Amino acid sequence: MNSPVVRTPVQAPSNAAYAAARTLSDGQAKPLGALGDLETLAAWVASCQGTCPPRQLDDVRVVVFAGDHGVAADGVSAYPAAITPAMVYGIAGGHAGVSALAAANNVTVSIYDLGVAVDFPDLPAEISRFKVRQSSGPIHLEDAISRAEVEQALAAGDTIAAEQIADGAQLLISGDLGIGNTTIAAALVAASLGVPAAAVTGRGTGIDEGTLVHKTALIEAALARTGERVSDPIERLAALGAADFAAAVGFISGAARRGVPVLLDGVIAVSEALVAEDYAPGTKAWLRAGHRSTEPGQALALDRLGLTPLVDFSMRLGEGSGAVLAVPMVRSAVAALTGIAQLSDLT
Repeated sequence: MNSPVVRTPVQAPSNAAYAAARTLSDGQAKPLGALGDLETLAAWVASCQGTCPPRQLDDVRVVVFAGDHGVAADGVSAYPAAITPAMVYGIAGGHAGVSALAAANNVTVSIYDLGVAVDFPDLPAEISRFKVRQSSGPIHLEDAISRAEVEQALAAGDTIAAEQIADGAQLLISGDLGIGNTTIAAALVAASLGVPAAAVTGRGTGIDEGTLVHKTALIEAALARTGERVSDPIERLAALGAADFAAAVGFISGAARRGVPVLLDGVIAVSEALVAEDYAPGTKAWLRAGHRSTEPGQALALDRLGLTPLVDFSMRLGEGSGAVLAVPMVRSAVAALTGIAQLSDLT
């Protein structure tokens, strides 16, 4: 059974550890500020761990939240919904894009089916342990899921975060999988920021101009249908989200509440982070943006969260892949802070 959703305030990372890390960096055998943003990143890791110098991030994990979306039946993607279950098998078997990048960077990957349109009796039971339902409602016509299902998914994500952390995770990444999910993400970003659909809707899997116009209109219709309900983050997830998105919100906020930082991937994860900050204020202090997505909604969301992407390779794969590419940068920041001698020790 899922644990109950806990809505305790999110405590901020340690200001004292952050200040100590900046002092340590300033005293190193290098010109003052020579490592630029790498020094700020190292200080953030120290503040999240509450200690200076910080411990190296040897245990980094991607958790992929999979789900199908009813809106996909309305032609918003360049690929059919059948791709979602096929990719579940790919990730479960370690053969997906995120799998290859994670293996190259000493990052582990797991996947959970929260709302895929089919079941997976031939895969390990753990993958479907938290499944809420099959697919979701088409958001331009009806709510994606019920409020009770949002609560169930939030609790599932929180439980997954707790289990990953108890098992030793030091840095977490929320991955995504599901045809139609950039439509859901764009709707959530628009609702969270109060901006029109045209400002946040992108080409997702690579749709043409006509499909982009259709996708934008569909999101605008979804926003008009839901109205002021979206001011409540749980209602926002019910009306415009999905079980996989809600679980990721629970996962991100749950990690922050337990003092473990999260590296965000593309527009999916960033849309979830916006909702997580509304759901559990203070969450955003525990987040960093792994990479810059090609989706326009991500830039607006990151601006609201006050985050700057660590890498930019014009990627749009999803699955947590872009954030995985940023892991070496975070590790390098820690290595520089812990491995460079103090200037006073050399003179």
